[in-house]
Parts: sequence; C-alpha cells; structure tokens
Amino acid sequence: MSETMPIEDYLAKGGVLTSPGNAPARYRAELLRLMASFVDSELAGSAGFADTINDAPGIKERISAARIVLEKTDHAGRVLEVMASFGADAGRYAVHHPWAARLPREADIGAARQGGDRRLAVFHYPLQGWVDAVTMNVLMGRAVVIELKELKRVSYQPLAEVFRAITPRETRHAELGLEGLKRIVETPEGRAEAQGSVDYWLPRVAASFGVSRSARHDMLARLGLRHEPNEALLARWQADIAAELAALGLTTKEG
Repeated sequence: MSETMPIEDYLAKGGVLTSPGNAPARYRAELLRLMASFVDSELAGSAGFADTINDAPGIKERISAARIVLEKTDHAGRVLEVMASFGADAGRYAVHHPWAARLPREADIGAARQGGDRRLAVFHYPLQGWVDAVTMNVLMGRAVVIELKELKRVSYQPLAEVFRAITPRETRHAELGLEGLKRIVETPEGRAEAQGSVDYWLPRVAASFGVSRSARHDMLARLGLRHEPNEALLARWQADIAAELAALGLTTKEG
C-alpha cells in the first residue's frame, strides 16, 4: 500500500490486507462481524442438520448428511482460526453456545438477529423431518454458493483464501441436497411434502441476502469487504433456484 494513499482508497481500488497489524480499527470490526456471521451460521446450520441424520431413509443419505455436518463444522473452524489471529478466543467460541437452539416454527423474524450469536435469521427456524431438511439444504445451499462467490473477493487475503478453499465442498453440499430432493419427488406424496417445505423456506432463505439498496453495503464496499449489492445476489439466487425446482416439478413464489 502506498504510504500516501488513504487506506479506504487503497481498499476501494482492489487493495488487500494480509495481517491483523495492517488493519485499522473500523476495518477490524467489520471484518470480525463478517467472520462471526459466517462461523455462527455454519455452526448453527450443522447443529440443526445433525439432528436429522437419524431421519435419513437409507445409508447413502445418512452418509451425505453426516458429511455435510462434518464439513460445515470444519469450515467454521477454518474461519475461526482467522478470527483467532485478531484476538478471538477460539477455544471457547464454539462450545459455549446452544447452536442447536431454535425458535418456534411459526415465528416470523425476517432478517433480524436473535439471541447471543450472529447466525443468519434463517438458522433460527427448526427443521421438521428429512424432507424438510433436504429441501432447506437445497435452497440454502444454493444461497451459500452464491454468497461464497462474493466472499472469495474479500479484501483480507487470508480470509479470502479460506473461502476459496471451502467453496468446492459447499458446492458439493448443494449438489448432495439436490440429489436427495430428486429422489424425494419421485412419488406424489414426496413432491407434495417437498412443495410445502419450499413454500415455508423460500422467503426465509431470501431474507438472508439482506435489504436492497443498503447503505451499509456501500460502506463495506469501500473497505473491499463487499462487491455486488444484496439485490443482485438475491436475483441470481432466485433465478438459479427457480430453474432447479422447476426441473423437479416444484414451483416457487419467489423470483
């Protein structure tokens, strides 16, 4: 970085930082907030999905579910290591919180954070059985892949490298969910149950992209922590998920 260039100008022009010592206070705070949201969402998501492993209809499905739980927890750990370099207590972080805690199914919290962590609001809702879990994984899995394409460009290089490393596995999680949903919709009963879960989860996953025309996004963009606006990521997800569901004979009210 040029000694005469303000750091926000440097970051806005595509500059990157490589160590905590180079990060000013505001940047550190926003970067830690971003990482905490990812870590908490991965831990809460894996904890919720773990409860559905025994609902799986066969060995192949149980292995897939267990793999997703294992790898999402691992992904949280990798980002937590980066947080630890900024002073986060990694030893206590993951084990002193009820990650499996959920609100009532009928709760309506929009995108609001709840409780004492920074998980996305969608991970406060409970899963109801295997079909519901697979359907949610398809919808949220596609959202995660889209968000990771954005996060791989984050201006803190060590974190960007982690996101690039975990993207193939998160992409595979979405693929496993789609494979499972294809088997579910082979029967009329399965298709009807899956459609009910689509109707339930679709608006809740959509809310995870945040509000349109966000002033906060503009501030994060100046720091190189965001690039595309929320509405662009949401539109991409709506188009992708509508196409995937249509191929399975499922419909969407979104997009």
